[in-house]
Amino acid sequence: MIRILTKLPTKEFLRKTATVTVEFSQKLLFSEHRAVALRSKKPKSSTKEVQHFVDAKRVRTIGGKGGDGCISFLQLWANDKAGPDGGDGGNGGHVIFQATTSVRDLQKVPSVVRGENGENGMNKDCHGKCAEHTIVKVPLGTIFRDLAGSIVGDLGREGLMFVGARGGAGGRGNHFFISDTIQSPQVCQYGAEGESLSYLVEVQSIAHIGLLGMPNAGKSTLLRAITRARPKVAPYPFTTLKPHLGIVHYDDYVQIAIADLPGLIPGSHRNRGLGIQFLKHVERCSTLLFIVDVSANEPWTHFEQLQFELSQFNEALLDRTQIIVANKIDLPESEENLRILRDRVKVPILEISAKHGTNLNNLLTRIREIYDSVAATSGQQQ
Repeated sequence: MIRILTKLPTKEFLRKTATVTVEFSQKLLFSEHRAVALRSKKPKSSTKEVQHFVDAKRVRTIGGKGGDGCISFLQLWANDKAGPDGGDGGNGGHVIFQATTSVRDLQKVPSVVRGENGENGMNKDCHGKCAEHTIVKVPLGTIFRDLAGSIVGDLGREGLMFVGARGGAGGRGNHFFISDTIQSPQVCQYGAEGESLSYLVEVQSIAHIGLLGMPNAGKSTLLRAITRARPKVAPYPFTTLKPHLGIVHYDDYVQIAIADLPGLIPGSHRNRGLGIQFLKHVERCSTLLFIVDVSANEPWTHFEQLQFELSQFNEALLDRTQIIVANKIDLPESEENLRILRDRVKVPILEISAKHGTNLNNLLTRIREIYDSVAATSGQQQ
């Protein structure tokens, strides 16, 4: 059925139509930059392969060997002793590390990196081909220490490179050694060996947000609820021995990395438990989320203990953006503890239940606000 307009639309009708169209387009173009907890989207993978975050590794780099020079004499049909024509060998390839935002950790960086060897020289003055450099991608903020512990490389910006091992120079052929007194040299050079060096590679900033808390506070459960990471969850302490990384995706294509850090115990600054290894993980996060189990006895003492351990290790950690995430509010004993916790601490508190998904969307919104404020502050400082 075809409708035919019998009269032209009025100005009032056109104005209302235009207003509705603009409001609808604004809703489509300008979102509130929210992320939805992944537990409501689809089930996670059931495979047993769990990949933890690798932020420190010892790497040995070996530069490529230079190509050997050639000993050769040109023989023509009219002159069987036309002179030496041995070419030079090609240079070996360097081992280069390059910082990029497309890599999150050192998991795919091999323990031994070898450069390519240069080609040997050939007759008829043909030089060997120089080898291509071996480029290994590493995350931003990667530092390199020698075996003595001194920092020899710091890749803090996109595209920065660090030469881990130089390739050897190519050897000279016998054509190079012609002189006034020696017209037929029967000598050449071997290609030089590449450098062989070892480094302690560390990632200084592994995530934007670090989940910090006592053992069994619910850090791994929270990370599983808001990201696709699958850290181990069990009802006993120290189920997390290595940091796990998850990514929260927002509707404006912003990705925020959240790290589940191993649990902290009293005396960690004296290397108890995971000790200094754990505190180094905390030092590499720009924002700290204190996960507190409000169902435990006196949960405010847990927060005070965490603050004390951080201050003993590095007082600068206390100046970073902090927020308390009161977990396990679904338990009956949590209500009174949460009230006392609010009276005792001055840090902002957000109550959630990671197991049941309570208030997770508000937490993700708060994380985005913290991320935007930290990004704006760092941009002004630069």
